[in-house]
Amino acid sequence: MATMCATQRCGGAVLILLVMLASSSLPTMEASTHKPRKIVIAFPIFENMTMLDVVGPYEILHTLPYVEAVLVSFKRGPVTDIQRTMTLEAKATFDEVPSPDVVVVPGGLGTYGLLNNTVILNWIRKAHKTTIYTTSVCTGGLLMGAAGLLEGIDATTHWGSLPMLADYGANPVSIRVVRHGKIITSAGVSSGIDMAITLAALLSNKFDAQAAQLFNEYDPQPPFNTGTKSKASPELVAQALEWADGLYAIMNGTASL
Repeated sequence: MATMCATQRCGGAVLILLVMLASSSLPTMEASTHKPRKIVIAFPIFENMTMLDVVGPYEILHTLPYVEAVLVSFKRGPVTDIQRTMTLEAKATFDEVPSPDVVVVPGGLGTYGLLNNTVILNWIRKAHKTTIYTTSVCTGGLLMGAAGLLEGIDATTHWGSLPMLADYGANPVSIRVVRHGKIITSAGVSSGIDMAITLAALLSNKFDAQAAQLFNEYDPQPPFNTGTKSKASPELVAQALEWADGLYAIMNGTASL
């Protein structure tokens, strides 16, 4: 029984890696151990990002068998949110992880200053050529659009930035998770967890995805039904946009914490 369970849990991850990378130059076995190589999931991080965009999907995905999650950035070292109260550390540079198997692009107000940044856009563009899946959370979808990945397809992002996807040739849709082939975009912030569970099932199997969901006790039952723009009053929408404007002013140095 234990052997059958292990096969059920791990077999999906091994199978998809072998199939999807069959034509790739990346090895499917670790030469030193003769074990299946790990699926490398890269999270590009940057200043003024939304931390949950990274941490939510990370907590789901890093529990999968044969997965190695790595935070990458322009340089190794700490990356901080707008309020300068929370920090994540990049363990590698973009150049050090040029061809991850999966990319998860987070969002946040910091994305707006990167929409013409050739370093991160070129990395996303080049990595996408060999990924199994290229994904985004929140306004990370705008970076994918700016990298030219969303032309002519349905895509989503945070409701406050949804119309901007059309600027990159995408068809903006107000759906929590949108998949088009190997491209998966998700709406604002918390939807990244839904995306990660979807991705977990694709990378491994439904059993592992459900186990990851259970392990993280992801069973959202919010006390208020106002989690999307369509469900919120005009007053709530105005308040949320005002908060965003305040954070944007802090980021740009025109307001203080």
